Amino acid sequence: MTSVIRSTAVSLGLGYFILGSAALVLFAAPLWYAWQGTIREGRAEILLADAQRLTDIYRRDGPEALKTFIDTRVSMQIAGERILLLTDANLRPVAGNLPAWPRNVPAAPGDYVIQVDLGERGGIQAAHLHVVPLGQYNLLVGRDNRLFAPLEKRFWYGLAGAVAVLLIAGLLIGLITRRTLMSRVESIRQTVSAIIHGDLKHRLPTHLSDDELNTLSRTINGMLEQIEVLVHGVRNVSNCIAHDLRTPLAELRSRLEELALIRPPPAETFAEIDGAVADVDRVIRIFDALLRLAEIDAGVRRSGFVPIDVSDLAATAVEFYAPAAELKNIALNFHSDGALPVSGDPVLLAQALSNLIDNALKFAPDDGIIDVAVRRREDGVVEIAVTDNGPGIHDAEKAKVVERFYRGDASRGTPGVGLGLSLVQAVAKLHGSALELSDQNPGLRVVLALS
Repeated sequence: MTSVIRSTAVSLGLGYFILGSAALVLFAAPLWYAWQGTIREGRAEILLADAQRLTDIYRRDGPEALKTFIDTRVSMQIAGERILLLTDANLRPVAGNLPAWPRNVPAAPGDYVIQVDLGERGGIQAAHLHVVPLGQYNLLVGRDNRLFAPLEKRFWYGLAGAVAVLLIAGLLIGLITRRTLMSRVESIRQTVSAIIHGDLKHRLPTHLSDDELNTLSRTINGMLEQIEVLVHGVRNVSNCIAHDLRTPLAELRSRLEELALIRPPPAETFAEIDGAVADVDRVIRIFDALLRLAEIDAGVRRSGFVPIDVSDLAATAVEFYAPAAELKNIALNFHSDGALPVSGDPVLLAQALSNLIDNALKFAPDDGIIDVAVRRREDGVVEIAVTDNGPGIHDAEKAKVVERFYRGDASRGTPGVGLGLSLVQAVAKLHGSALELSDQNPGLRVVLALS
């Protein structure tokens, strides 16, 4: 892990340096091009202006005046700063600061850039020259190209300094990044190590900032919380299964052991066998319910989604439970807004609705009332509501009754294993909704919403 972080930090610092250097080059290249173009244009304009001034003196005052002006100008300037040369028709020097007409420069008018030697007055590496014919004379005007050499050197020094600063900054950023990442990774490693050793309560440290690692830590913490809930759920389910299976299995063993010891008459033997079969059926029902819950949690049953009419489904369930309600003198009413098509699993929805009506029949008093209503809300969600006037559920138990194998105080004396509402909750979750429990004072209202 350390080598990976080190490699990441070095790569980040190197990448920062390369990107910064590339940006500097992209910035310096057009700047240098513009600088060179400006210098060349400015030098040409200066030479033209000098040549025009000297030409005006020649035309106005004659060659002697021009010779005097050139000699005076040369004596006043720094050696090599400006090149002035006036020659006769045979290119013999008459005035100026060059010992002879440059061999690489013809007498034809134009601009030339060549190497020029000033002799005793100093040397020049390169010069920009402008030739002007003046009748029987030839005028040569030039400028030293080294005039802006110091500025050019400073430009390159500045560019090199910026690259060096970028290199140092890239290395520092890489080191700081590595140190920061190592600190965060070490805290993550310690937390994960504790979780591996069985302490599921540990969570990755988070900070107030919303950087990438913090976002990742929060996501992983959410996953760890879900894993902890699932692990505790598995433990609780295992304990509940062991507890709920112990009674029917103990009864089954007791019946069989009694039959083996007493060997009663055939009528009593068959009665005990029927009881044993009932115990086995109870165990099978528990496992069937658990298997259905496992299928729902895994999302396997989504493949069974088809268009269905919820009103027709609810009407069928109410009709099925009507005889049982009549035996308890319970009024089982059904209300519907007409055909309400949705997409869902008809088998699971029918079972969920049957569980809700069955629970209402268990807890509703004699001469009680149960209402089953199906309607479409303003937000487009189809709502199946089952309402009774029984004892209801305390607020402290509303979140627990949907847990598997949980049985509240009111259900201790009724048959069941505590999986009915768990299955309804799983069906609701499969259909993209949740089970809603609310008080009726007295009674309970349970809503299954389908989007």
